[in-house]
Parts: sequence; structure tokens; C-alpha cells
Amino acid sequence: MALSPHSDTLAIILAAGLGTRMKSDMPKCLHEVGGQALVCHALSAAMAVSGDRAVVVGPDMPKLEKAVREFDPEAVSVVQHDRLGTGHAAQIGLASARPHHTIVIVTFGDTPFVQAETIERAILEVRNGANVAVLGFRAEDPTGYGRLLVENGRLVAIREEAVASETEREVSFCNSGVMAFNAETLKEILPKIENSNPKGEFYLTDAVEIANAMGGNAVAVEGEESEFIGINSKRHLAQAEAIFQSKRRDELMDAGVTMVAPETVFLAADTVFGRDCVIEPHCVFGRGVRVGDRCHIKAFSHLEEAVLENDITIGPYARLRPKAHLKSGARVGNFVEIKASTLHEGAKANHLSYIGDADVGPAANIGAGTITCNYDGFVKSKTIIGAGAFIGSNSALVAPVEIGEKAIVAAGSAISKDVGDNALAFGRAKQSDDKLGKGMGSKSKP
Repeated sequence: MALSPHSDTLAIILAAGLGTRMKSDMPKCLHEVGGQALVCHALSAAMAVSGDRAVVVGPDMPKLEKAVREFDPEAVSVVQHDRLGTGHAAQIGLASARPHHTIVIVTFGDTPFVQAETIERAILEVRNGANVAVLGFRAEDPTGYGRLLVENGRLVAIREEAVASETEREVSFCNSGVMAFNAETLKEILPKIENSNPKGEFYLTDAVEIANAMGGNAVAVEGEESEFIGINSKRHLAQAEAIFQSKRRDELMDAGVTMVAPETVFLAADTVFGRDCVIEPHCVFGRGVRVGDRCHIKAFSHLEEAVLENDITIGPYARLRPKAHLKSGARVGNFVEIKASTLHEGAKANHLSYIGDADVGPAANIGAGTITCNYDGFVKSKTIIGAGAFIGSNSALVAPVEIGEKAIVAAGSAISKDVGDNALAFGRAKQSDDKLGKGMGSKSKP
């Protein structure tokens, strides 16, 4: 199904929960699956079907608000100062509604796998006349879930397990919590939700019976159980990560990526690969990695916020840190670390090197053991290496410094001054070779 955002639809994402069972000081919805905050997974689905988004956050959650703002600059964050239930949170989110919003969807920031296509089906039911459409699933084990009670095609109630009859507990059709509403109906329903329950909270699930009592029409829309996995503990988080990784690997292999041992490869939600890429075992891709065509990622390599163009080989045991940019044909070998640096076309750093805050020209060669000394304890400075330059093994380039085109730096040199084009630079002590115990005789070479 081809989807496009509906300008008349407001999505409210509930994300104010502390997640006490997570045993963490971090807001629950800020924990990550696939290198992406849970709330951003929910936002991604909402962005596909809604013109506007409101995220309900708790007080003192600036990092969560920042994550929302960076992922979806058009979303607004609204604060639920008193956590009085889902109905109360929806009321706060609804304050962001505008006159052109005819449909409101309510989703959860701790449910990362809900598909936009499934939400779209609920929206369609509202467009076709339903006042409320609730997403549900058939649970293998419905224990703990609210049950969706359907009669003659109409959803008559959502019954929480604690108050369900024995017959109702036998129902396997369960509530996901995700709902779509006619906006005007929701405005009428929310003030009618009461908090006469042991927790004194306002539950959005009461909206179904209220809508029916008002003469409205409530329906249930069925999705897959795997879509509605909620995260309430670190164990749940790990289970969700495993589900995400398995699904993402399959998607990439179906798209043509070769994975020698897929179960050992870990990916981020935004990892992108071109055609005919090969990934060897035990590779990790953090957020912000883009890989072009015909790239070969060898075993035990780790990449984050890095860009690889075409025909690039890295590893084994390579590490590409943020702002590493490898242009077509570049080579990075074993135990090489690249950070905030560009390796231009055909440049090579094949062994045991650290390249930080550097610009390495086309076809330049970085010898084994070479490091760029980019930090003096106060500021970071840049190293520029010209096209075709040859940096000998075990050299230290003390930034800021520039090595000219086709220049040669002798092995073992410490270079702290610029080197001109086509120059040969030595930055090491003169060799002395004395005979042991004699104190006499010496040979030296420059």
C-alpha cells in the first residue's frame, strides 16, 4: 500500500511514562532499538500517515523532547505534568488539534513495531463512518491484555482482564491500545471518561463504550501480534532488539546485500546499503551509516555515522567513527580507526593506523602504525595529506600540518612542519650503531 501523510490527521504519541520497570533514570521511550529511540520508531509510523504530530512527554524530559525535535522537526512536544492515565494524556495531546484535523490517531511511544499500513487501515475505517477504530491482535497467550469484545461486527467494549468474566477471558482478540477517532467524537468523549477505578486514572479504553452509548459506531481492526510488542523492561528491550535485527537483516538480504553470517551482523534503523555489498561476520553498524555500491565490509568491523561511497573495502577489525567519509575506491585495513576524516578516491590506510580530523588526498598511502596527532589537550587540529603522498610506517603527523602532493615522509618520522610537494621529509634522530661493550665504531645513515 502506497502511503502519504494525511493533512487532516493528527497523531498523538503517548510517551510520558517513566518506565519504572526499566530500572533506569532515562525516560522509557528514549531507550533504543536499532540505534533509534523507541519514540522515534513510533514517530516514523505516524509521519507516514499524519500531517501533524503531538508527542505527550512527562515533566523534566528535555532529552526526550530533543530526540523528538531532531527526528521530526514538525512534531510538537506537550507536557503531561500529572500522569493521570491514557485518557488524560490524550486530552493534553488533543490541545494541539486544529480545525482542519478531522481524524485523530493515538499511538504509544513504547510500541516500536506498529506498521503505518496497519494504522492506515484504522484511519480508513474512520473515513468510512466509524467514530472509533481500535487496533487489535490475536494473542497466543492473552493473559494480561484487555480483550476486544465484538458483536455482529461492532466493537462493544474493551474489557480489562482484572474485571473480565470467565467467558470474556477466553477471548483471544486483544487490545493494542492504538486507536483512530473521528476528531469531533473524541472531543465529546474525553470529558465523559471517569476515573472511578483503583488507580484514579482516566482510561482511553473507556472511549469505546462511551462512543456506543452516544449512538456512535466502534470497530476493531486486526493486525499481527508481533506489531504490538510493548517495552516495559530491559528484558523486553532485548527481545525487541532481536526482533528488529532479524527483520532488518532479512529486508537487506532480500534487497541484495550478502551477509556471510547474518545472525552476527547488527544494524541500525537508518543503515543504508547500495547494490552488491558483502558483509562478513561480526560487523556492527551504528546509526547514520550509508554504504554505496560494491562495498566489502570485512569481519569484526564497527561503523557509526560514516559514509562509504562505491567500491570500498574495509577491515577486518576496522573502526569508522562519526564523520568518516571514504570516497570511491578507498581502502581501510585491519586495526585502522578513522574519525572526522575524508579519504579521497583510491587512498589507502591498510594497517594499524589512526586517522583523525584529516583530509587524505586521492591515491595517498598511509603506512602501518601512522597516526595523526590531532589533539593537543585543548583544541583539535587538521592534517592535510596531498594526492599521491606516501606516509612511511610508524610516522606521527602533528597537526596542524600539511603534507604536499606526492611527498614522501620517511618511516618513523615525527612531522610537525608542513612538507612541500614532491619533497622527502625526515623527522627522526640520526641512527647510531655502536658495538656492544666496546664503545667504539659507529655507522650511520640519514
